[in-house]
This record gives sequence, structure tokens and C-alpha cells, in this order.
Amino acid sequence: MGLPPVNGTSCLSLYASTKDLLTQAINFYTNVIGLDLHSEDGEKLYLSNEDNKLAIKLIVDAKLSLNSDEIYEKREKLIKLLNVNDWRSLETTVVLKYTKLNQLISTLKTFKQPVQISPNELYPNEVYTVDPLGNIVGFTATENPLSVIPPVEKFISGENITSTIMSTSVSDRSRQDEGVKLRRNIAIMTSGGDAPGMNANVRAVVRAAIFRGCKAFAIMEGYEGLIRGGPKYIKEMSWHDVRGYLTEGGTNIGTARSKDFRERPGRLKACKHMIEAGIDALIVCGGDGSLTGADLFRSEWPSLIKELKDTNQISDHEFNTYKHLTICGTVGSIDNDMSTTDATIGAYSSLDRICRAIDYIDATANSHSRAFVVEVMGRHCGWLALMAGIATSADYILIPEKPSSSRVWEEQMCDIVNKHRAKGKRKTIVIVAEGAITSDLKPISANDVKDVLVNRLGLDTRVTTLGHVQRGGTAVAYDRILATLQGVEAVKAVLDVTPDTPSPLIAIEENKIVRKPLVEAVRITKSVAEAIQNKDFEKAMSLRDSEFTDHLSNFIAMNSASHNEPTLPKEKRKKIAIINIGAPAGGMNSAVYAFATYCMSRGHTPYAIHNGFAGLARHESVRSMDWLEIEGWNSIGGSEIGTNRQTPEDTDVGMIAHYFEKYQFDGLVIVGGFEAFVSLDQLEKARPMYPAFRIPMVLIPATISNNVPGTEYSLGSDTCLNSLMDYCDVIKLSASATRDRAFVIEVQGGNSGYIATFASLISGAQASYVPEEGIALDQLELDIKSLKEAFSVDRGLSKSGKLILKSTNASKVLTTQVLADIMKSESSGEFDVKTAIPGHVQQGGLPSPIDRTRAARFAIKAVQFIESGSDTLKQFKYALDFPSDDRQLQSTAAVLGIKSSHLRFKSIRQLYDFETEIGKRMPKHIHWAKTRDIADQLVGRTRISRP
Repeated sequence: MGLPPVNGTSCLSLYASTKDLLTQAINFYTNVIGLDLHSEDGEKLYLSNEDNKLAIKLIVDAKLSLNSDEIYEKREKLIKLLNVNDWRSLETTVVLKYTKLNQLISTLKTFKQPVQISPNELYPNEVYTVDPLGNIVGFTATENPLSVIPPVEKFISGENITSTIMSTSVSDRSRQDEGVKLRRNIAIMTSGGDAPGMNANVRAVVRAAIFRGCKAFAIMEGYEGLIRGGPKYIKEMSWHDVRGYLTEGGTNIGTARSKDFRERPGRLKACKHMIEAGIDALIVCGGDGSLTGADLFRSEWPSLIKELKDTNQISDHEFNTYKHLTICGTVGSIDNDMSTTDATIGAYSSLDRICRAIDYIDATANSHSRAFVVEVMGRHCGWLALMAGIATSADYILIPEKPSSSRVWEEQMCDIVNKHRAKGKRKTIVIVAEGAITSDLKPISANDVKDVLVNRLGLDTRVTTLGHVQRGGTAVAYDRILATLQGVEAVKAVLDVTPDTPSPLIAIEENKIVRKPLVEAVRITKSVAEAIQNKDFEKAMSLRDSEFTDHLSNFIAMNSASHNEPTLPKEKRKKIAIINIGAPAGGMNSAVYAFATYCMSRGHTPYAIHNGFAGLARHESVRSMDWLEIEGWNSIGGSEIGTNRQTPEDTDVGMIAHYFEKYQFDGLVIVGGFEAFVSLDQLEKARPMYPAFRIPMVLIPATISNNVPGTEYSLGSDTCLNSLMDYCDVIKLSASATRDRAFVIEVQGGNSGYIATFASLISGAQASYVPEEGIALDQLELDIKSLKEAFSVDRGLSKSGKLILKSTNASKVLTTQVLADIMKSESSGEFDVKTAIPGHVQQGGLPSPIDRTRAARFAIKAVQFIESGSDTLKQFKYALDFPSDDRQLQSTAAVLGIKSSHLRFKSIRQLYDFETEIGKRMPKHIHWAKTRDIADQLVGRTRISRP
């Protein structure tokens, strides 16, 4: 079809059978492709590009062209094969030069033209479509204005591509190599009850699949969509189809429970429709029922596909191509009832709704001295009720895992409430899981609880059933992070697994995304409900993860602080102090509350050192803690006992030692950030000179910067991310409303880029600049170019606002305003740039449920650490020659932190001497570096690698 170049111009002849088709071709090549009509000679027309390097001759000739019916049939066939076969394998293809491929893709889709992209939508190298004459026409940004590519080997799912790869940059080629190792057509489905964060999971799966050169599909309406089939229910998803998903609650692709899928004929239909769409991998986001159905589908797949072949519903080629189905699960459930994972997508968002509601109820309950019974979701799992009980200091909770007889729970609840009231508490909060039962499996309703409180205690009692409010709203920061990281890992998993590999479930342990056997996780989860039904409650508790058991015992201990006899004998009771050091962080008050109430339950005397080491040295600011005085601290932001940044050496180490000796402290809990870390180091080093410091000391990291060595999580960082997420969501709405605006947002964090990185992940920011990398001019230039292209493609579309996050210390020269000015100057008028600085808003108001509950867990672990470490130091308390280099003694001054999938204590000596960049106030190892890569991948940002 192509003629040899003449005077540098390439020519292409295309044939139309009628003048009507000729007119359609002219409209296509001029309006859609953007060529100019230059000359007309009867039934021949000439079109060319701006520099006349490409000429297309349109000729009316019925003998050399297809008629309208043939074109229609061919077009429909190509559309049907769009996601199944590479069009280049079907016939000789003409490829034309086109420099702005992203813009062309957008234009073709606007005009409802079928589009096939190679290697993927994120990094398009070639774009193919079908013109009105039935020709497959391709476009590329390479230098040759016209090339003819012969048919390539047919693409078989799961095998490498054997096609002509055009010239690309090194970075693009590496991405292609990553993608073509195993290309699949990956579908994502949300099933069962909706949960906040499901949209973030869908977005991550779609974009991660496209990034790796795979086709991405969404199954609409869950398993019902698979049964109904067709393009209405099985949709190929593009990069931009999931734009804005991060900020939206529920699930945009729908969910429905399907009775038909429970029967084999329904699964047979689903199998056929998946093959028709060319899908060979399915990721299901749902609860245990949805994931059970997915694994059953996979196990039946060989027999289902064989039946389709035997009944001639699929061809031999389709049978051989789709012999195996790959299944992967991500858990979306607000109940957090899936075993082998610490958290499920949506659980912490639901907990956030509950805690906010109870915080509001708490105020009115206190005003009127009322009791409130709050019913929360949880048919077979009491996680929501338990965690809400800890986070809001509830008086009593009822959960299905720990039932008792009607007489016992009624008497126990009334006894606790009565004693709390006798101590001066004006309000009563009882939380009931909807699945709460007695030991003989009789349901306990919120009204049952109300009647007991009214009839036995005479309390003015109200019932609040939160209902589906718990499911609604956008996802909190944690669920956006969890859903995104699990979605990316799920795509990796379906590319890694083989037909012999058990279906994986993407889970989280402490702070690490892991893969677990899906069947085993579902089996254990179902065993809990069976154990409860069989009244084997001890087994039900044993099947819950250890964290659930810890939280329950912690709640019981804290709840009994004011009235029960201490659990330790008098000779083992201690005097333990707590102090806050550094900037305020969400969860500090929660840690103090949990520390004090747990100490009281054990028989220890808790002391609060007010206003840091400076307050102690200058004003002897030591106060013993009273239960009623700290009641309600769990849900208060800031630091009620005060905090400042001064370390012991900044004030007076000798005076601090004097007061430690005066009050005979047996242990110290420090809550704070890097200044607290340095303070612990100074106290440990001062042990040889000051015997008062020869006590167990533990640091609970609490800082929004999350820069304390020895931990991957600090209290306050989740509260900060939620505040910053809300701020960015609002700013993005403003940017989107104007259609052509970007905001540069300044983020706190000192020399740590943790907050900027994760805020970028949860807000979908186009770029983030952090101190660890700085701002290189070539990277900035590339980011501005990407912004121009993005705004050019998105022009006039909704949800088109862009965010750029910059850590305050990312560059001393390129300040937030300077960065915005540069971007605006280089935008060529494509977009406007504004700045936004949230400042200390990032420290948050009320602490998030995660910071409240983790603070309780950490504080209680810290007290237990002090209890176990006292004997180690006892014999050296007043020794003249203190062996400071003894590792066992060094281990009694430690940082309590999360490392990967473990909660552990680590010696301050080891951390300070070997794992810390003191000058930078940072750990040497940056645990979140890979998250930066994921955040960039999911917005299509290309980073320039450094040696």
C-alpha cells in the first residue's frame, strides 16, 4: 500500500467503494487524525500532514475495496478480538508517524473509535484503530513517517510477544521488558458487601496491570456481571477510567450477591463469558463468601472449560489458550473477620465512623449524665465493637467471641457501670456487636441491654444503631494505602503464580504486605463461626489472630483499673513514670491513658511528668495519676501532660536524676519523636554516673514525621495522613473545578519524606519531592513536561485537577512558591499553578482510631517490658562499677517499634550507634522507598534513576 519516498515524502493509497465511504474517510482523517485536505481530482483526494512528509491518496474504486456490509462485519470482528488478539497478527498493518500519541488516544476514544495500544496505555509506543474503509491503521512517534509492518505471531495469553518493537528510551524499554514477561488479561471484581477502599483497590489493579503491559477489565455487579456477560458487564478499563476513584466511597463497579453463581450452570456461563472477553486472571475483592466462590470457580475451571469445548461453545484454540484460570483475593470487609490478615479493606474506615459517632454521643451523654447503648456491625466478629471500646473508653462491650450467660453478663455489666458511676463518672457507653450472643446462643440486642440498665440501675438510657452509616463515606488514609498496596501486589501475584500454585490471598501482617493461601484463610475464618455455633468459644478465640486476643485482654485490664483488685502482689508493684517529648502527635494522650489504667489494674503507681524534661528539672512537675482525672483522654488530641523538644542534656541531667531518685521511679516510658530518641540515648549513657537511671526505659515512637529509628510506624503519623488527605481532597476539588489548575502543597516531615510519599499515594498526586532525593532539575523538567501532556489530554474533562507535594526540606532553594512559579512559567499556558500550605493542621485534631488503639497496645507492651526488665538491673542499682557495655543491660533501654511483620523492642545503643544518621535525624534504612515507586507508577510518573 505504501510507495517509496519521493523528495522525502511518503505516500499511501486507500480505496473506497462508494463516494459516501469516501466522505466518511475524509472526515475521519481530517477531524480525528488531523490531516489537511490539499487537492481534489475527481474521485481522488489528497491529504497530508503539516510538513507534507506524509500524503494519503483516497480513491473511489469498488473493485479494490470492501463494501459497507463487509466493512461492518470486519469492524465488528476486530472489535470482538480487541482484547483477545493482537491486530498486527491478522493482516499487514500501515503505521503512520504521530508525535502526540496520548492526545490521539484521547481523541479516538472521544469519537468512539476502537483502539488497541502497544505495549500498554501508560507508555504507548504504537496505537492502532480501524478507519471507515476497514483498514487497520497504526500510529507511532518514531521518526519514519510511514512503515509497513507484516503480520506478527499471534499472541497467546501467558507467552511472550514476538512483535516489532519500535525505538524507545531505555527507561521505557525496561518497563516493556517487565510487562512482556507474562502478559495477561486481568479482571477485577468487587463482591459481597461494599467497603470503603474498594475503589482504591480497583484503581490500583487497573493501573498496575496496564503498567505491566496487561489488559485490565472490570466485572460490573460482582459475580452477577460474569453470568450476564457482554461489554456492559465485562468492561475493558483504561488508565483514565479509574481517575478520581481514590476519593470515592463504596464501589463504582458495583457489587451484588448472585444466587445463580452458586450453581454449576451459572458458573458455566461465567466461564464462557470470561473466555469470550479473553480474561485469564481474576482478582476478587470481597469477604470470605466471595473468596470461597472464587476458589471454587478456579477448582472447577478445567471441567467447565472442557464442557464448553465438548458442546462446541468454544473452539479448540480457545480451549488450549484458557486451560487455566488464575485467581487472587484481596479482602474487602468492614467486619475485619478474615483470618491470617491483621486488617481488611474498609475495616478502619468503618471504625472511624463508629468512633466519630461515639465521640459525639459521649458529649451529650456527659451533659445529661445518660447511658447510651451503641449497636455496631459484626455478625460473627466483634472486632469493630472491641476496637471501638478501646478507642472510646467504653464501659462495656458485648461481642460474639466472648459470650456468657444472661445472668452473668447482666450482673457484670451493671457492676462495672455502677462502680464507674460511684467513682464520679457522669456517662455510660456500652457497645454491642450485632452478632452478640449469650453462651447458649441467644441473641443480645441493644434494647435488651437498655432494659437492663434502666431496670436495674435506673439510668436514663438511649439506644443508637449506627447501621449502614458504618459503610458509607470515603476511605480513611489507612484503607487507601492498604487497598492500593494490596492491589499492586495482587497483580504481581497473578503474574507470578503457576497452575500448580494455590490461589493467593493478599494480606497484611503488622506493616508488611504478604501472600497467604486463600483456601486456608477462608477455612480458618469459617471455623470461627462454626466454633461459636458449637459453643466452643475457647476455640473461636484461639482461631482469631493474636492481636485480637491482646486487644481484648488489654480492654479488660484498662476497664477494670478503677474498681478491681490489682492483679500483682504488693511486693511486685512499681512506680512508673511517663513523659512526652517533642512535637505533639495524635495518640499521645491515648498512650498516657492506656499506660495509667493498665498500671492501676496491675497495682503499679503511674506518674506523669508534665512539660517534658524541662518541666521536671525546673518545676518538679511530677504528678501521680487519678482514674477520673484522665477519663476521656483517649479521644483528645495534642498532649494533656504537655510536651517540648528539650532533651535531658538541654536542661539539667543531674537535676533530672535527683527527681528520679526522690520519687523512686522503677521505670520510665517516653512517648515522642526524634528528640525522645535522643533523650533515651542520653539517659542510657548517663547510667554509670547516675544510678537513678538504672531502671528499664522504653520509647514509644510518636511523631508525624515517622523518622524514629527502630520502627516503621510512629503514633501520630496516621492522624497526620488523615488530616492531610482531607486537605488534599478539598484542594483537588478546587483544582478540578477550574479544569486547568495544579497545586503545589507543602508537606511537613523534617528530613523525612514519609508523609509526602504516603500522602502522594492516597491523594493521587502527580509527583512528590522529598529530602532523601532532593529536586533535580532534569526530573523537574520531565515532571513539567508530563503535566503539560496530562492537561492537554484532560482538557475540559472533570476530575482533572493535579497535585504536586513537596516536603518542606526537599530543597532550600526551590521553595514551594519558587517551584510553583517555575511550573507556571514553563507551562506554555497549558495550566495555572497555585500553592497551598496546610502547616500545623497536619498534626491533626482528634487522634485517629488507629493511633488510639495502637497507642493502647504500645503503652501496655511498654509497661510489660518494664515489669520484665526490673530484675535484670536490680543487682546493679547502686554498683560503683556499672557495666555499661553489657548487652543484656543495654537491652533494658529500648525502642518499641514495628519492623516488617513484627512488634519488637530494640536496644537504643544498637539503634543510635549503628542504625541512625544523627545529623539528618533519620534512620539509615528508608523502609518506605518502594512505596515511592508504587505511588509514581500509579500516576504514570517517570522518575530519572540516579547511579
